[in-house]
Amino acid sequence: MNESTTVINSASASASAVVVVAAPLQVALIGYGNAGRIFHAPLISGVPGLNLACICSSKPEAVHADWPQVRVVATPEAVFADPGIDVVVVATSNTSHHALAKAALQAGKHVVVDKPCCVTLAETDDLLATAQAENRVLTVFQNRRFDSDFLALQQVLTSGQLGRVVQVESHFDRYRPTVQARWREQSLPGSGLWFDLGSHLLDQVLALWGVPDALCLDLACLRDGAQVNDWFHAVLRYDKRHDGLRVILHASTLVAELGPRWAVHGTQGSFTKFGLDTQEDALKAGHRPKMNALQVWGQDPQAGEVLRLDTIAGVAAPVSVRRAAPNPCGNYLAYYAQLRDHLCGLTPEPPVTARDVRAVMQLLILGEESATQGCFVAVPVGS
Repeated sequence: MNESTTVINSASASASAVVVVAAPLQVALIGYGNAGRIFHAPLISGVPGLNLACICSSKPEAVHADWPQVRVVATPEAVFADPGIDVVVVATSNTSHHALAKAALQAGKHVVVDKPCCVTLAETDDLLATAQAENRVLTVFQNRRFDSDFLALQQVLTSGQLGRVVQVESHFDRYRPTVQARWREQSLPGSGLWFDLGSHLLDQVLALWGVPDALCLDLACLRDGAQVNDWFHAVLRYDKRHDGLRVILHASTLVAELGPRWAVHGTQGSFTKFGLDTQEDALKAGHRPKMNALQVWGQDPQAGEVLRLDTIAGVAAPVSVRRAAPNPCGNYLAYYAQLRDHLCGLTPEPPVTARDVRAVMQLLILGEESATQGCFVAVPVGS
């Protein structure tokens, strides 16, 4: 086997499946703020078959302190002009996503954009059309599909223990009372909590139940000195598609005592999960996970719980039975492993498809329209 050949475990096949791919895909990261530093660089470097070849940053000393072996360039144009780069990851401010991603696609690169894709639906559609015209992949980094609690909920729903699901509450609350001097909290297009955490919560719901019939969003600025929304409450209606299912998405920066992360209720039981996935905190602490390595990663110390109402022969009323829910490990590495598998021709689609990208962006924009109008807004048929 020559040096340009890499043996990897396929993220899409069985755990024991081993595949042989060509030389590792060369990945360039544009931006080394929180998203690039905490998430993208460690995850890319932890996946066999990917090589973090280049980071574009105006602060090379900060990059080299963390990644002394990685080449640093000063401008995105240097990345686009490099024929050795296969994949470009855009981890910059939301307003810059469209221009950078489009230039990368036109330079023949596959592109990962940190969520959300852009700040308007028109920009997103333009990127998707450009990707199709250039025969390149455009995808969005949706790591929360690989949260331990989300994976647990998927297993509970697949098991059918809850019966027909009628109500879902998904909360992503934190206590961050001080407004920080960063672009996400400044009055800019695509800033605020709705575009930030709303992107995650919408993507998770779309992955589980598909596109809703309508949604209603309420936004607020609650902290002292807040310039953009730091609280949101959205209701998604599934009148036609899921027999009246209601999904509530909520996030706040002023919750000192956290309630459930998930509360999912069905005709035969409920699933409740407290606590957030631990991977973000581990990455912030400087941990660098590695696929296929013997290590503890993504374990959640707080499993969810299923309360099921079972009918027992001879007992008039249903009997409630509490059971520990599945508690799989979270695995953000799987996002990049699945992208690698797709680019190597092992799977038909990337982890987040063009349909997924557009669906999230459309709901973000419709949510803003709803907040402005103060009412439910219908989601166009066929979305």
